[in-house]
Amino acid sequence: MTEPEFLTTARAFYDAIAADYADRYRDELAVKPLDRAMLASFAELVQASGGGPVAELGCGPGRVTAHLDGLGLEISGIDLSPGMVALARRTHPGLRFEVGSMLGLDLADGALAGAVAWFSIIHTPQDRLPEVFAEFHRVLAPGGHLLLAFQVGDEPLRVERPFGHPVALDFRRQQPDHITALARTAGLEITARLVREPVAGVEKTPQAYLLARKP
Repeated sequence: MTEPEFLTTARAFYDAIAADYADRYRDELAVKPLDRAMLASFAELVQASGGGPVAELGCGPGRVTAHLDGLGLEISGIDLSPGMVALARRTHPGLRFEVGSMLGLDLADGALAGAVAWFSIIHTPQDRLPEVFAEFHRVLAPGGHLLLAFQVGDEPLRVERPFGHPVALDFRRQQPDHITALARTAGLEITARLVREPVAGVEKTPQAYLLARKP
């Protein structure tokens, strides 16, 4: 089967910028207390439900995976970009990282106690998002938790030549009500939503966070 073009484009984009991206965002969580609070809440919910395997889907260089590992979760990372996965393995040798796509995860049904998609649904076209949410539902065990993060907005942002590399990619902003509806249609229960204003000098748009649970 031919791979969708948006996956090929996203992989090439992140392979090209992996090292620069990791350097730029290595300490990002340090100035974002609300982000850390959402991650801590997710970790506590997973642990209170009995714990078990967790995956960060679209883990990039692994900084959020490592943060959640530090909060006591049994976590691994999955990313579309082999370049990002190789970098994550070098940076966090004690954690497991694999190459994979959210459209078809190499995970058994109900394999995860928790899943995190931290700004990783933002490159998926609108008509393919229901497939991604169906996959979230499939891989979560009953009672499993999902944490999503995404930028708020209506128009996509075209990023060209990041860090001077000759690549380009669309960043698709979303409305929280739309993402909430997708999660509910996939069979997930919403447990919390947060929208915060952009961090001055760091971000340009509001940021949204959604916690959901598989019944």
